[in-house]
Amino acid sequence: MRVLVVEDHEELAETVASGLRREGMAVDLALDGATALERAEVNGYDVVVLDRDLPGVHGDQVCRTLARGDSRARVLMLTASGAVADRVAGLGLGADDYLAKPFVFAELVARIRALARRAQPALPPVLVRGELRVDPARREATRAGARLPLSPKEFAVLELLLGAQGAVVSSEELLERGWDEAADPFSQTVKVTVSRLRRKLGVPPLIETVDRAGYRIR
Repeated sequence: MRVLVVEDHEELAETVASGLRREGMAVDLALDGATALERAEVNGYDVVVLDRDLPGVHGDQVCRTLARGDSRARVLMLTASGAVADRVAGLGLGADDYLAKPFVFAELVARIRALARRAQPALPPVLVRGELRVDPARREATRAGARLPLSPKEFAVLELLLGAQGAVVSSEELLERGWDEAADPFSQTVKVTVSRLRRKLGVPPLIETVDRAGYRIR
């Protein structure tokens, strides 16, 4: 999944982003509200983790704008204002969830994953196709019961392909949803990752290349 972390405290923003990347997420950062809106306009995020008290464009305005727009992104407000009245106000602005600081990182991850599932068509918590099984919450992938040693990007690509339920997923969509904005759109990174994933999945081959369209799971 692709996540935008909007937090004006740079050290905290980097810490949260690093932790989410270790969980296999593609993460971009914005340190103010104006930058957040610019990036949300350009990129297709699944979840926006939004600090409420932002310089420039306030987090409340960012939330309102995202809620009014056509973005599929779900908004998780992450803020020090944890009173009931603050939570009610935040949800009233259009936020999908609200988590007060300080927070337990495992809970943040769980809430982001829950929101991401709501941002897409409903999928089961564990993705299964034939002898292939992927559990996103546990970050585990197996084939015929044998665990697959996948890198975070390989896991992300496999999760996206399985989530498409047999439909073709373009290289552009894989790049947009599996990598952050630092990825070079003209590189061979998707092709290389799919190639490595194919080798790890073993035989018979499971990933089919559809000429000029993308990839799908057989």
